Amino acid sequence: MNYVYLKRLYAKRAELEAKLELHDARYCFGEEEVDDGTDSDLRQRLSEISEEIATLESRPSR
Repeated sequence: MNYVYLKRLYAKRAELEAKLELHDARYCFGEEEVDDGTDSDLRQRLSEISEEIATLESRPSR
């Protein structure tokens, strides 16, 4: 398993989660320009990264 790559994926997922939390908070406080599809893009990318992480973690170590 490529631990460096996996570590980068974890960091990227954390970054995207933070951006999504900020986006959701802005939406809760009524910022009008928030509903621009950004949340869908972030959720899609988070899903892709999470799937990639799960795949890497499920592979047997060599």
